[in-house]
Parts: sequence; structure tokens; C-alpha cells
Amino acid sequence: MTNYCAVSEIQPGVAQITIANASKANVLSSEIIVALIGEITALGERRDLRALVLTGGGDRTFIGGADINEMAALNRETGEAFITRLRDLCETLRRSRLPVVARIQGWCLGGGLEVAMACDMRVASTAAKFAMPEVKVGIPSVIHAALMPRLLGSARARWLILTGATIDAVTAQNWGLVDMVVGPEQLDAAVAEAIAPVLECGPEVIAQQKELMNSWDELPLSAAVAESIKAFGKAFETGEPQKYMQHFIDRKRA
Repeated sequence: MTNYCAVSEIQPGVAQITIANASKANVLSSEIIVALIGEITALGERRDLRALVLTGGGDRTFIGGADINEMAALNRETGEAFITRLRDLCETLRRSRLPVVARIQGWCLGGGLEVAMACDMRVASTAAKFAMPEVKVGIPSVIHAALMPRLLGSARARWLILTGATIDAVTAQNWGLVDMVVGPEQLDAAVAEAIAPVLECGPEVIAQQKELMNSWDELPLSAAVAESIKAFGKAFETGEPQKYMQHFIDRKRA
């Protein structure tokens, strides 16, 4: 455990990062952001790991947003530096070779929701609440709020971002913001259920698929298709297609 990150292996090949010492609301100060980037990067380099889970300490909040006490003292220059650090955290999650599941047990606000959207999957408790309240404190929603229209569609994203409205977990699931919603006591089991199919696949293909999907977010369609062809050929250099296809053939013959 570092000052701000408690790391545990919740099952073989799966590490959980729990935000620690970040107030009851698990708010993101610069120090916590830097610590998380370092921990996520280090875990992503471990070849024994197959997936990451990110959660907040306690039962009340996943991440309550960026630290408003720190932000209140910012100017243009320091403000851009602060939000760049938060951008880097989101990108570290999005570009990690490991699939990342956001375990959302409670409030998920502002920068915390951006962090959650940068994860690959989101599993929420029925107690979870979601909002982008930045406009209410005089700042725009930025950086990975740009993922919201891709997940929800433009109309719902505009409504949430412009009004700062709060939605519950069931609404978030219906709108495509989260993937699974369960009772608080079932949250850990649901996270394990979400990860299970990933663990059945080869680690190289999962890392390659994640990298390819990230490129799809940024490339025009024709370029994304071309990139996919190269990725398909590259997969055969890992040995995983041969291994898993032969397993499939052997099962069919049995």
C-alpha cells in the first residue's frame, strides 16, 4: 500500500486498486492523481496480471471528483497543469494493456465519472449516483467527458453536462453509462463475473484488442479497417490463435 493506493490481488491474475486517504468522498488531488498513475503503470507492466479493478475506499463514494479545495486556488496556468494530470490518469487507464473494471459502489462525480468512463467496463451498485456537476462551480466538463457522447449519445450527454443533473444507477445502465447494476452485497461477485470471460482468453489478444479499439475511437472508418487488417496478421505472431483454435478443433472432435 502507498499513501493513496491500496493494492490487493482479489483473485489469481486480478489486482484491485483502492483509493485511500482521499477524504470520505475519495476526491482526486494532484498527489493522489500522480500516485494512481504510478500504481496503474506499474501493475500494467506485471506479466502475471490479466485485469485491474479500480474502486474507492469505503461504501459511500467511488470518486467524488477533483479536489475542489485545490482547484479553488488555481489560475489559468496551474489550472491547465492540474487538468493535464487528470487527463494523464484517464489515459493511463484507457491505454493500459490490461482491461480495467470500475467498481462503482457509491457517488461517481465529475472527474470521477471521467475516470470511470476511461475504464473498459463499469459495474455499479444500486446505491451509485452519477453526475457531471462542473458547470455548477464555474468550470466546464473537459478531457474525458468527451467520451460521454460516445457512450450515451449526444442528446443525453448534453443534458447531463449542461444541467449537472444526477442520475441513479438503473438510469445510468439504461443509458449505456454502466454495464451491470447489482445490490451492494453483490458488487464484488458482479465484478468477478464481468472479468471471467476476459480471463478465459489469451492475454496477448486481449491487450491487442484493447489497443485496436482505442484506435477505432480516433481513426476514420477506412483507416480503422486498415489498422484492423494489420492487427489480424500480427496476432498470429503471438501463438495464441494456433493454441486456442486447436483447443476449439479438439473440443469439436471429442
